[in-house]
Amino acid sequence: MKNEFLTVLTDLRHLFGWLPGPVASILMLCAAGLMAELFSRFFTKLILRIPGQKRGAFIRSFTMAMQRPARIMLVVLFVGTALPVSGLPYEMIQATTHTLLVLFVLMLGYAAIVATRILSEAYLVRINDKNDKDDILLRTHMTQVRMLRRTADLLIGLVTVGASLMTFEPVRQYGLSLFASAGAASLVVGLAARPLLTNLFAGMQIAMTQPIRMEDLIIINGDWAWVEEITSTYVVLRVWDWRRHIVPISYFLENTFQNWTHNSAALIGVVFLYVDFHAPMDRIRERLREIVHAAPLWDGKVFDVQVADCSAQVMTIRVIASARSAMQSWDLRCEIREQIIAFLRDECPEALPRERLSYVASVSGRGGMPDPGMISPPIDRPPPGSYPGPGAVPANGTQGQGHGASQ
Repeated sequence: MKNEFLTVLTDLRHLFGWLPGPVASILMLCAAGLMAELFSRFFTKLILRIPGQKRGAFIRSFTMAMQRPARIMLVVLFVGTALPVSGLPYEMIQATTHTLLVLFVLMLGYAAIVATRILSEAYLVRINDKNDKDDILLRTHMTQVRMLRRTADLLIGLVTVGASLMTFEPVRQYGLSLFASAGAASLVVGLAARPLLTNLFAGMQIAMTQPIRMEDLIIINGDWAWVEEITSTYVVLRVWDWRRHIVPISYFLENTFQNWTHNSAALIGVVFLYVDFHAPMDRIRERLREIVHAAPLWDGKVFDVQVADCSAQVMTIRVIASARSAMQSWDLRCEIREQIIAFLRDECPEALPRERLSYVASVSGRGGMPDPGMISPPIDRPPPGSYPGPGAVPANGTQGQGHGASQ
């Protein structure tokens, strides 16, 4: 087939014999490129007619995405094949061949990047069809595919540019001299590219070990934030108020942070109530049970009410209830607070926290409040003077009857 193709081009070159030589050669090369374009269009139309809803649709979309780089590479191949019979000067043929070689290498790398993106997007679309958006396996695959795709794009780009540059003789000699002095060169390049390499390897490690995933809910700098995007060098975090944190990807390997959805999206929410000691715990516990069991945000797994602590003024009630996600847990806790506060205010006002003041009369009976109900019984304190301790006789001979500081 190659011989027939060259024969056709040679005959075409003779047809343009009445034109100047360089013009006839350029027209012949243009004809070769046009033949490649027509062949590419014909072949593309055949592929686009493949039937099918799943595999056929994927083949058609893949063909449409690869259409441009494939056509350029095909044109390069046809023109490169026609160069020996073009009749151009040797120096021009050499320069054109080298240009076509560089263009072919670049288009090959571009086609590899496009193919990687198409395959990864097809895989992400397939796993995104699942109904459970909080599936750990789903978010794991999304993170790994996107991280590995960006790493592959970077590596393919570096290899493509390096391969195209190595086609130039001066660059090739420079590369060989660098390999000859690899010790000093690797040290200089390593120091210069340290931030890039650190983030690149950190991204690969995150893709493998999964400390964070796409749409994970983490706590950073005191803010709730969702992992919106993971690139090869940084992570975009979406805060609840639509702000964005741009964090270097190495941060998640060198610092501690909270990940609320690492193994599961479900969380146990905690609500604290501060009530008076007269609060009826049975009624409060029963009302809390009714509130939680009637809440649609409760997942039906964990619920408990306990007196967790007490102080001189109030006792602390801890309410725990589980939900399917962090946001549902937040809304569930807010609902519990609203309803239990209304219950305490309307039906159990004695449970509301209060301040207690006690007015103590002096030893002489003066200084007390007029209302006897507000006056506590007088306290038998030691007389003025130094207090040597319990059981001891003060200097004035009167034995103290209690413990306390001297008046």
